[in-house]
Amino acid sequence: MPIEFVCKIKFAEGDEAKGASTEGGGTVMLDGLPRQKGGMADLASFASSSSLHGLARVLGTSGRLGFRQTLWGLALLASLGLFLYQATWSTATYLERPHLAAMREETRRELTFPAITLCNVNRFRFSALTDADIYHLANLTGLPPKSRKGHRPSELQYPPPDMLDIFQRTGHQLEDMLKSCNFSGQNCSSEDFSVVYTRYGKCYTFNGNKTSPKRVRQGGTGNGLELMLDIQQDEYLPIWRETNETTLEAGIRVQIHSQNEPPYIHQLGFGVSPGFQTFVSCQEQRLTYLPQPWGNCRASSEPVIPGYDTYSVSACRLHCESTQVQRECNCRMVHMPGNADICTPSKIKCVDKALALLQKSTGDSCPCETPCKLTRYGKELSMVKIPSRGSARYLSRKYQKSEEYIRDNFLILDIFFEALNYETIEQKKAYDIAGLLGRFTIPTHYKHLYCNCYEVLNSRPSSFKMFIFGTQIKIFLMKPKSFLVLHRQQRN
Repeated sequence: MPIEFVCKIKFAEGDEAKGASTEGGGTVMLDGLPRQKGGMADLASFASSSSLHGLARVLGTSGRLGFRQTLWGLALLASLGLFLYQATWSTATYLERPHLAAMREETRRELTFPAITLCNVNRFRFSALTDADIYHLANLTGLPPKSRKGHRPSELQYPPPDMLDIFQRTGHQLEDMLKSCNFSGQNCSSEDFSVVYTRYGKCYTFNGNKTSPKRVRQGGTGNGLELMLDIQQDEYLPIWRETNETTLEAGIRVQIHSQNEPPYIHQLGFGVSPGFQTFVSCQEQRLTYLPQPWGNCRASSEPVIPGYDTYSVSACRLHCESTQVQRECNCRMVHMPGNADICTPSKIKCVDKALALLQKSTGDSCPCETPCKLTRYGKELSMVKIPSRGSARYLSRKYQKSEEYIRDNFLILDIFFEALNYETIEQKKAYDIAGLLGRFTIPTHYKHLYCNCYEVLNSRPSSFKMFIFGTQIKIFLMKPKSFLVLHRQQRN
């Protein structure tokens, strides 16, 4: 605040300060202007030197309040109230950490083709099961154990089962199911698939290599992966009784996912029926989420889950399931990560109980945050019936199967990109500290808004005009001729 020095000067006898007057007990300043003593005078002096807009207009130079000063005071109080309201609202909104979602499409000359995991919904081939397998898998499949002559089932003695060997040996073999394979116009075979274990047992993943994934340069049907499969329904297990692991459907289960996440096909996959050609049109979506406190994603800098190179929700769920089953049953299922022994069918009830407990407490005991950067694939499915009447006889001769077998077991799966573009969905902060402070600079755009209500009431001009130039709003009170002159000057 500026400091004002008040000095009393004593003149020589007969001298007078020009223009000075001390009547009424006032004090004469060096500038020759009288200053009144008292609180209002000091306040008026402070207001005249203050940088607070409008305060000098309220108190004036004399400290007396008139009609004009009252209007300025009301305007100042209203402005202050609006400022406090805006400041409170903006601060409260900022503390809520709001965010926005920005979406855009990017076009590329080529795209990385996703990993494709497929499983036959039947886990064990009936013809591949031995008596020992049927005996050990009775709790899992619902099949009654084969009894030997002169012995009851409870008296049968078999060596402990090797569950990994049973899944490898009795699962559906891709070389038997795969009838044709084509990727972007090039033939492929079962050697282009890798074995992976899921809740459906032995499954197969195409293009699961992280270091050198396959890429496509064209979109549309015929420019992706096209498979003809035989689901081998004659190998499906007969159902004697229902268990949690028995299945009533026929077909395959498919999941489209990135190379950086393991398949979680029993929850994230979709079914494909025999007797149809299924077209799956895909679009890659790259999502970016905000970390705390604006969001709830897991940053890539955090430690990865043991057994996996990168973090994903699927890997987190599998890790939680494995930990829960090992804690309750001292074993793990064949598709779960870890070094514990694979659970035998005799422990299937324990496994089901452990997974049920985990499902009830999901989110508390096993929180799996979404990664801050995620790639997923949107899908659109359509299908047509196969075989046609004209092709049924041809396929029957080609594969040495009956036409009825072809209709009940054969399917065609065609997975492709709709176009060579991907969609990005990115969360952004609604505003940060800089944006919060920027909200308080908005009133500066109106610094040239002058409205003198006192002059409006007294002068009553014949014209009231408003100009808007850029972000500046100017209000002028003038006569029409003056208005036209000013308007031309502003335009020029």
